[in-house]
Amino acid sequence: MNKNKCKTENLENRSPLLFTHKNVLFIKNRMKILKRKILFFLILFISINSFSQKKFKVKTEDKYGTKNQYYLVDKKENILQKLDTSKHYIFFAENSLKYFAVFGIKGKKGWSAIDSNENILFQVYNSVNGEPSPDSLIENKIRIINEKNKIGFANEKGEIIIKPQFEIVTSFKNNKAIFGKKCKKKYWEKKKHKNDCNHYSIECSEHGYINEKGVILKSGNYMFEEIAKEINWKNE
Repeated sequence: MNKNKCKTENLENRSPLLFTHKNVLFIKNRMKILKRKILFFLILFISINSFSQKKFKVKTEDKYGTKNQYYLVDKKENILQKLDTSKHYIFFAENSLKYFAVFGIKGKKGWSAIDSNENILFQVYNSVNGEPSPDSLIENKIRIINEKNKIGFANEKGEIIIKPQFEIVTSFKNNKAIFGKKCKKKYWEKKKHKNDCNHYSIECSEHGYINEKGVILKSGNYMFEEIAKEINWKNE
């Protein structure tokens, strides 16, 4: 009687321990498999997303007298999108194969960058004060602007690489760009025009410069010319 009791007690003491150990191994193996699956689908998603980015250019047809018909076409001139003429009223940029095109869109202030699926990626900075002049790619970067009039940068694929944060900033030259702080507009004429074609200069009390990653390398009570000379920045 005692012997059987001992055997039962031993089994009861050992069984939970063995069961727990097996479960731990099982859970670890399942976690490894799950991690592999997640990694696989993540790589697949990134690959599909990258593949979906298409280079295209804009084909223009003068069909409506005062309005142009715009098409987004691939390198073989196959039509990807036929744009709505009542919505996209002006295309004003260099026309070559790119990952985005810059348009004036009805109901949107300024300039909008769109991809091959007609999605708006960001608003493009107007580079000349008082004149319609959307910024262009320089050193594979284009200036963008947000609703708070802060300026940043996107790359040639239409990806925002430096978030809008600057009051004013130049294009990149030799991987550096000059920014200004505490800036004010100084209008050339006392009387402002209703059509927003008002020429003005921007004067800032502080300046600095950033690298291509948006890291501020210098900032302070410097004049624009001082910074430009230091980094050999020239407006060409």
